[in-house]
Amino acid sequence: MSEQQFKSSERGITMVDINPEGILVDSADEIVPMWRQRFRIFAHNKLAIASVIFIILVSAACYLIPWLHPTNQTNQALTFGSKWNAAPSLAHPLGTDSSGFDELGRIFYGGEYSLTLGFLAGFITIVVGTLYGMISGFVGGVTDTLMMRLLDAFLSIPYLFLLISLITIFNRSTMFLIMVIGFTGWWGNARIIRGDALLIRNLEYAQAATAMGASKLHIIRRHVFPNSISNIVTVATFSIADAILFLSALGFLGLGIQTPQTDWGTMLQAGTSQIQNGFWWEIYPLAAVFILVVVAINYIGDALRDAFEVRLLER
Repeated sequence: MSEQQFKSSERGITMVDINPEGILVDSADEIVPMWRQRFRIFAHNKLAIASVIFIILVSAACYLIPWLHPTNQTNQALTFGSKWNAAPSLAHPLGTDSSGFDELGRIFYGGEYSLTLGFLAGFITIVVGTLYGMISGFVGGVTDTLMMRLLDAFLSIPYLFLLISLITIFNRSTMFLIMVIGFTGWWGNARIIRGDALLIRNLEYAQAATAMGASKLHIIRRHVFPNSISNIVTVATFSIADAILFLSALGFLGLGIQTPQTDWGTMLQAGTSQIQNGFWWEIYPLAAVFILVVVAINYIGDALRDAFEVRLLER
């Protein structure tokens, strides 16, 4: 079959194209793939593109600079030969902290733990919240009532107080911090996804699928989840930023990752005690990186929400 065919109509002969999938489309009105439309909407947001580049650079630096710029970050006994609270110099571009650790290397060393925990905890948060919200909203009835009342009870507990209590009772290992932040941070996400499930289950195509004998699991997988992807992706992005913030809050309170590892919150807490002595390099560079990372993730979330918004796609 040739690459072009002719179709007859009341107006005469119209030339149409055959795309690689074998679908006939008018030459004058070519169908644009949905993924390309979403990418175009996302790329139109220049701040989001800059944020993606920044997050990639920071992530690469956190995981590569400890190898490319090797410094002692785990054994304080090896810092006795270096000057503590030293100002920036060629040997130490961002100086040293109150323990003699190289500040530049420590920022990225702590960032490795902060970003890893943030991404993993955020992933757990969105997976659990999505499953809970979809089941509650789509099943409805008594199940929905019981699940929402349980969720209301969880939401009534001050979140930071709950984290402090759990970490104080148990331990502060890296894995436990990931689990406790991930499995306690999904409550708000579940309410958002439940709202989508409540709306979609009452739409015509979902009711038609039910009338045709489709199972609830099939409807959730083929209808509820694809049409909730906008909120899921957006909430997932914000969950990563929230996890980094909560880890930093715990570290600032002295309940972060245990030594010899560190995180950005623990470093900020140590830096605030030295800022009054004029050692600005122990707080300002780290604070700038920390704030920019959180803001960049939020910008990416906003752009992804627009990219998955169905009303912005071409018909």
